[in-house]
Amino acid sequence: MPLTNTAVKNAKPREKPYKLFDGGGLYLEVRPNGSRWWRLKYRIDGKEKRVSLGVYPDVGLKKARTRRDDARALLADGIDPSEHRKADKATSAEQTTNSFEAIGREWFAKYRPSWSKKHADRILSSLQRDVFPWLGKKPITKISPPELLQTVRRIEERGALETAHRTLANCGQIFRYAVATGRAERDISADLKGALPPFRNKKHLAAITDPKKVGKLLRLFDSYEGTLPVRCALRLAPLVFVRPGELRHAQWEDVDLEHAEWRYLVTKTQTQHIVPLARQAVEILEELKPLTGKGRYVFPSARNPRGNRPMSDNAILAAMRSMGIDKEEMSGHGFRAMARTILDEVLGFRPDFIEHQLAHAVRDPNGRAYNRTAHLPDRKKMMQDWADYLNKLKAGAEVNPIDRSA
Repeated sequence: MPLTNTAVKNAKPREKPYKLFDGGGLYLEVRPNGSRWWRLKYRIDGKEKRVSLGVYPDVGLKKARTRRDDARALLADGIDPSEHRKADKATSAEQTTNSFEAIGREWFAKYRPSWSKKHADRILSSLQRDVFPWLGKKPITKISPPELLQTVRRIEERGALETAHRTLANCGQIFRYAVATGRAERDISADLKGALPPFRNKKHLAAITDPKKVGKLLRLFDSYEGTLPVRCALRLAPLVFVRPGELRHAQWEDVDLEHAEWRYLVTKTQTQHIVPLARQAVEILEELKPLTGKGRYVFPSARNPRGNRPMSDNAILAAMRSMGIDKEEMSGHGFRAMARTILDEVLGFRPDFIEHQLAHAVRDPNGRAYNRTAHLPDRKKMMQDWADYLNKLKAGAEVNPIDRSA
């Protein structure tokens, strides 16, 4: 007789395991510890086999019968239900490992130490909010360009066009990471170039990043006919690319010309920072030191001969405007964007070297704020290469990107 819900519910454990049969090979196995398992007995290729169909009461009688019928349908097609289940589990595990979210989080963990906390938090928050709920569980190789576009357009439609562009770029980085690690064949985000409306961020501070225009700008700085401190500040700014306020407040006691280093406290992050000084930077400071070296500040205020007040925050900007450099073309902060862009896209230096030198809040793999000496030998070489590159641009040379793959 088939089992009833009451019979299953009232099945009590005994000293030894026993079985309650329902029909079609389905039975309930009751163990001495009180657990109750649904099992299916079947024959395939002349061999008797068993497969588990779940645990009671999580799987009730009705569901157990449905699973039995599904298994018997497989048998009718010559498929072993047990082997079919193993294949399903293997596929599921592979999909989990190769899902967009799994690879995305792996990519994030790998590059997180080279980012500031604010930048990393923004990336992860965007992925968790705008991407993973729709694409996270899909195998990365199964995601199509239209699916990715639909995901980022959902962001655009709520009025966050800048976030949509940034998220698409992050997804592209994840796809490229999957390609590099052998889990995808190509970056499908490349197919979506131009699919989103262009975004223009009017809040970005003006910066010159075209190498030819940089060369022209440097020649203008060399031709400046104002005071020597302002002229030296103009020439030094692109070589060290610190924040404008940090340059203005540079103090002689923090500058070590013998070892070609400038060490100071970054007020924004309250961390110690080291700026390796290229040969060209040292020459500029040596030229200036006889004039301002007896005072506190490297670049003192023109209205304070004793040098105990720093240069005005408008001094460099006023000098650039006097040379015809428009405020929409270049700002005091623009030297940082100039260096970040060209060091990465033209000279091919590692992004973490650049971020360290920009004094951004880069953290190590253990989540600690970066050590001021991190990658210092590499940064010293980068700063000298950067200064040499600027010299060539200033001379009007056509400078090709440095090949660092060799």
